[in-house]
Amino acid sequence: MLKASVAAVEAANSPRIAIESITPTVDGGRFPVKTIVARPLTVEADIFADGHDVLKADVLWRGPDDREFRRAPMTFLSNDRWRAEITPQTIGRHDIAIEAWWDEFGTFRRDLTKKREAGLDVALETDEGLEILEVAAAKAPADVARRLADIILSIRAADVTNRVMQLLSAETHAAAVAGDPRAFASRTQSFPLDVERLQAEFASWYELFPRSESGDPTKHGTFRDVIKRLAQIRDMGFDVLYFPPIHPIGKTNRKGPNNTLTPGPSDTGSPYAVGAADGGHDAIHSELGTLDDFLALVKAAKEHGLELALDFAIQCSPDHPWLKEHPGWFKWRPDGSMKYAENPPKKYQDIVNVDFYGPDAVPGLWEALRDVVLFWIEQGVTIFRVDNPHTKPLPFWEWMIGEVRAKHPEAMFLSEAFTRPKVMYRLAKVGYSQSYTYFTWRNHKQEIAEYLTELTTTDPKNFFRPNFFVNTPDINPFFLQTSGRPGFLIRAALATTLSGLWGMYNGFEICEAAPLPGKEEYLDSEKFQIRIRDWNQPGNIVKEITRLNRIRRENPALQSHLGVQFYNCFDDTILCYGKSRPSADGLGVEDMILVFVSLDPHTEKHAPFELPLWEFNLPDGGTLAVEDLMRGNSFTLTGKSQWIYVNPNEMPFHVWRLTRPAETI
Repeated sequence: MLKASVAAVEAANSPRIAIESITPTVDGGRFPVKTIVARPLTVEADIFADGHDVLKADVLWRGPDDREFRRAPMTFLSNDRWRAEITPQTIGRHDIAIEAWWDEFGTFRRDLTKKREAGLDVALETDEGLEILEVAAAKAPADVARRLADIILSIRAADVTNRVMQLLSAETHAAAVAGDPRAFASRTQSFPLDVERLQAEFASWYELFPRSESGDPTKHGTFRDVIKRLAQIRDMGFDVLYFPPIHPIGKTNRKGPNNTLTPGPSDTGSPYAVGAADGGHDAIHSELGTLDDFLALVKAAKEHGLELALDFAIQCSPDHPWLKEHPGWFKWRPDGSMKYAENPPKKYQDIVNVDFYGPDAVPGLWEALRDVVLFWIEQGVTIFRVDNPHTKPLPFWEWMIGEVRAKHPEAMFLSEAFTRPKVMYRLAKVGYSQSYTYFTWRNHKQEIAEYLTELTTTDPKNFFRPNFFVNTPDINPFFLQTSGRPGFLIRAALATTLSGLWGMYNGFEICEAAPLPGKEEYLDSEKFQIRIRDWNQPGNIVKEITRLNRIRRENPALQSHLGVQFYNCFDDTILCYGKSRPSADGLGVEDMILVFVSLDPHTEKHAPFELPLWEFNLPDGGTLAVEDLMRGNSFTLTGKSQWIYVNPNEMPFHVWRLTRPAETI
């Protein structure tokens, strides 16, 4: 006689039900899927087993404050595909799993119904049904067991006909479901879900240098000066006010105007040269004010509906206190000097980099950097734009952001990583809520459509949120240098309607574009000097930006990059796209924001396009009501074939709200 096979026993104990192809997941559950609080999330999986027995499945999810999993029943779709919808109501890290099991009583009810309808003798089957109920009662909680016991007694006392009726009754089914022992139950490993607040996906950022807010080119601006501008920034529709570094600026190798190496005694230097004798990353540049002044600004910003975002720049001036206090956090040359930072062809002689794997860096440097973030959170700042995160170790970011958000799930991080796509995506996976993107350099119809299609229909849709900054202190795009006021309107229209997140560096609203010759950089860059501007100068686009931000707030379809659809406009320079809300009856859409943007800032355009009647479940001859959200007029259009006119000297774009005419609803 052969010995019992251990392998056979192990195989018999392995899951009998297969659960595969779970969506959404990121890298098989290695990294979290991202979503927004109170937003329904659809979870799907392939679930199947041998034979033809009835299966059931639940999605299980647990939030940061939950001790037990919640459950949502999954619905069978087709071809072994199942679906459920959950709606997390708290921010923070969640766990999700899927559990499936054999529904023995459900299988019995299905088969009993078929046999009865076929006129077969089912007396023995009723005994089998009672056995299933008895097994369930023996394993069920006391209250459910009592219900099942009463039902079993009633069925046993009945004749065959009434037995069948009772076994198939809704009451018996409900009790069986409540007491289901879940035979052959199989549960997947948990995979992570990161639930963030709405501002992680919908926000309008405005960037400024506080030192330029005095109104006097000879006088350094302060936090108190910034308070005076809060109402103006709020009234344009912005809700995040972002500052470059506000810390002490080093004097060694300080930069002069236009990045020169010959500063004068009154030159301010670059705020990215962080650290001086009076402090480092947890200190404030004295000319900006005191910590109390900063706290007053945080309070005033909140009263104006603005959140402050700070730049987290992990680099140091040669004067940073850490170089003396923690030399093991840096790399030193054989002669005792330190190599300054470079990003060829750019050179940063006023900056040195830390060494994340230096002799004393782990855990000291890592913890010090985490504590810098925690310090500013204690001061009321929960949004951080991170400078060049792709030049720092990915394991550091995953650890640091995880540490911070475990304590402060409201914290958000914006990745300023203009680098290779896979690196940008990995930064999002390890914890960044938002990211700068290639949008800044996408100027043509096909490349814009292809890029948005990648972001919204492929894997990044589950973890990557694009923040469409139209310019930055580092980037004065060539398109804006040559396109005049229409070009600024074009880029503003694209950014505000394609993504839920957009941002602009001040000066954009007055169409500031003077470049360093041949470079994507600003002449007299504010990174190296104080810049005073006239915000009301002729030709500004403040009114248009204000209107675009208002349209975004009033139309939820524009509050995410997801859901964009591109439509036919038969001109290679006019981009046509829409974002819609589904109708309550599931037949088409409730309304749609349809946008036309001419990508040519110099030429009038008149082109045919297709009105997307099919999205409203209307025939080609149908009619839609149009509200022109920028110009304030309304009209109707009938028929799929239409024409659009765009004049860049007036407004190089249209933003329409499409609905069914009232009489057709």
